[in-house]
Amino acid sequence: MARRVAVIGGGSSGLCAIKACLDEGLEPVCFERSRDIGGLWRFEEQPEEGRASIYRSVIINTSKEMMCFSDFPIPDDFPNYMHHSKIMEYFRMYARRFDLLRHVRFGVRDGDLGGGTQGSGGCKTLIPAPPCPDQRVPRTSAIFEDGTREDIDAVVFATGYSFSFPFLEECVKVVENQASLYKFMFPVDLEKPTLAFIGFIQPLGAIMPISELQCRWATRVFKGLQELPPTSTMLADIAQTKEKMAKRYVASRRHTIQVDYIPYMDELACQLGVKPNLPLLFLTDPPLALEVLLGPCTPYQYRLRGPGAWRGARAAILTQRQRVLQPLCGAAGRSGPRSSSVPHLLKVCFSIGLIAATLVYISLSP
Repeated sequence: MARRVAVIGGGSSGLCAIKACLDEGLEPVCFERSRDIGGLWRFEEQPEEGRASIYRSVIINTSKEMMCFSDFPIPDDFPNYMHHSKIMEYFRMYARRFDLLRHVRFGVRDGDLGGGTQGSGGCKTLIPAPPCPDQRVPRTSAIFEDGTREDIDAVVFATGYSFSFPFLEECVKVVENQASLYKFMFPVDLEKPTLAFIGFIQPLGAIMPISELQCRWATRVFKGLQELPPTSTMLADIAQTKEKMAKRYVASRRHTIQVDYIPYMDELACQLGVKPNLPLLFLTDPPLALEVLLGPCTPYQYRLRGPGAWRGARAAILTQRQRVLQPLCGAAGRSGPRSSSVPHLLKVCFSIGLIAATLVYISLSP
């Protein structure tokens, strides 16, 4: 009998969580409080109370090749930097392709689950409420602590986000916007690893492929196919991560869940066993190896080997330049530009150098 997994939220992280469960033979049930998927990315003229939303003109600031799910490239003719309507179109295509919607229960309210969600796959983001009007912020001016008054027309609260888990207080403590989660995912004090936070990060890069890789690892842990380290090891890793962040950032509630796209993806890939093996690739598939080494770090490379390997990953990597150029070239772009993003001359020089180094190594070997 398949193990059942509750997925809280039907946003981008929730969708890839459903798919990862299905890929591992688990039985997901996604609870989405609104009437549709997409979470933050679903724009509405009149947003629902308590649900964060984007504004009408939002265009994503990460390219389609860097933000896509690793086994479902965004169509060639989609813009490289997409309007939110195109992002929602992509999410719907993804949900249809892998038949995800039949696992979603829409309209589930907070009281049914003991907590709320903003569609981020298991974490709750709370937006600070504006203060009630009083003698400090009159209608046409602001009064500061020193008693001075300034005439103003509007007030913008740029206070950022605070997070909490009121429905999980017994197992996850949040202090000063910090929680002890191994790799920003797993609580360390649970008897069994049956809870994971997906997308609970602030990356310098796209969050979608990171959430997907988190889901792939978490489902393997849920099934018992991979084990987490001992508690002492996880606590040491958490402490080391906090120490590194303290050296890099000012003490701020903003930077408690900050990660870098490539290093963090590689960390997760090592845990899952899907990080590309470059030496082996150079021996077996030099053109692909060069593209992985010198081209952009697109999510497809984490589907080349190991659990969840996808046969289309090689082709997706070698044609990523074509998908970037297509929306820029219009009909002319369909004539088929060079698929690789690594210049041909550079490939030739690198290959010659690699062969020469190999020959020298062989000649010097005893």
